[in-house]
Amino acid sequence: MKKIEAIIKPFKLEEVKDALAEVGVEGMTVMEVKGFGRQKGHTEIFRGSEYTVDFLPKLKVDLVVADQNVDRAVEAIVKSARTGKIGDGKVFVSTIEEAVRIRTEEKGNLAI
Repeated sequence: MKKIEAIIKPFKLEEVKDALAEVGVEGMTVMEVKGFGRQKGHTEIFRGSEYTVDFLPKLKVDLVVADQNVDRAVEAIVKSARTGKIGDGKVFVSTIEEAVRIRTEEKGNLAI
């Protein structure tokens, strides 16, 4: 099993969710996060004063998939989240040792 963590622009969530559903991903967790990478934030003017917004709002999407579904899931996220502009986000893939569904105590791939 693999855990996929994707940092995306907030307005891309529905597209990402739909693309993942098309490749058979059934569950995910979404969190509102703030951060920056190469984008380094931006400058805004509010009531005549200029200030820098360092941390930009993003969404973090977490999902766990079977090993054979990783490539399709990552491809679906990348294609649906891409705008072609700086700040589109990142995708990280890591290994999951074990998963347990609390309600039924199913383990491994059955739990996801």
